[in-house]
Amino acid sequence: MGGVAVPVAVALGSNLGDREAHLAYACRRLAGALAGLTCSTLIDTEPVGVGPQPRFLNGAAVGRTSLAPRALLDELLAIERERGRERPAPGAPRTLDLDLILYGGMVINEPGLTVPHPRFRARRFVLAPLAEVAPAWRDPVTGLTVAELLARLATV
Repeated sequence: MGGVAVPVAVALGSNLGDREAHLAYACRRLAGALAGLTCSTLIDTEPVGVGPQPRFLNGAAVGRTSLAPRALLDELLAIERERGRERPAPGAPRTLDLDLILYGGMVINEPGLTVPHPRFRARRFVLAPLAEVAPAWRDPVTGLTVAELLARLATV
């Protein structure tokens, strides 16, 4: 790593195998890539938008990195593979799912990398844990804080 450390937010999820062990592993590994890492408590959630599947365990992690966005994404994908993540089809059940939600105040639209994550504003299973560890973080697209985005979901 080198350069200026940027705050980042990562969503954590698992619905195969020992969900808690997969997410604990992810937090340990993320501590090597993200300075000042804080992981939220975990919440048990219904699958959303993926058809009938086992329940998920979800959380969020925030920290600072000097990795470029693509390099950080590569690190997240490597951590997923270390826990046996397979991608037989979009939305398939997963041992570990790590999504890059926010990278500082940047808006990134590249093949395979969209930040902020395109669906995070509509996902309580992302916003609730993220609001626990970074309620004042502003979405660079809407200008709303994570807490405000979560409150908006409560009124929908």
